[in-house]
Amino acid sequence: MSSVKTEKEANKIDLGAKVAPYPMPVVLVGANVKGKANFLAAAWFMAAGISPPKVAIALNKAHYTNQGIKDNKTFSVNVPSVDMMKAADYCGIVSGSKADKSKVFDVFYGKLKTAPMIAECPVNLECSLDKVIDNGSHEMFIGDIVSTFTEEKYLTAGAVDTKKVNPFMLSLNDRIYYALGEQKGKAWETGKDYKP
Repeated sequence: MSSVKTEKEANKIDLGAKVAPYPMPVVLVGANVKGKANFLAAAWFMAAGISPPKVAIALNKAHYTNQGIKDNKTFSVNVPSVDMMKAADYCGIVSGSKADKSKVFDVFYGKLKTAPMIAECPVNLECSLDKVIDNGSHEMFIGDIVSTFTEEKYLTAGAVDTKKVNPFMLSLNDRIYYALGEQKGKAWETGKDYKP
């Protein structure tokens, strides 16, 4: 039988207010800045709605990419695979204000015409900007997904297969990238027989 305990009784240590003590998916955010495609590695990314489909990314206000998103009212979210880790990390280390990152990848555009996407990435989300929220040190960009692009080789039964995409995640506290592990269960099924 469960009982209510204090943090000490539960053997918990209060680490204070910490950001993201869990792995986060790494994506490359694309935007046209001053007429050129620019890409930024980001791990503060999440799905933010299904109807209509939305995404949210939080970017530090100092990032070069932010102004391009605001100017064009568009951006892309590109999911790199593990074999793209070096190029993705480079895009997180080097600012577009100091280096031309338009030549790092093969770039393509969809129907919005101003959201540069990366051909080498297994999955690309073309987004129109819905709103920008001031989050103190960061700006949160919420976008409507206009199109999702992939290739046949990343699909299983018509849906994007995460294993085939082979994405990687950031563990922020120790600054390490991790790949996906083995499947451990099926969502919305594993807990059906659980008895509290």
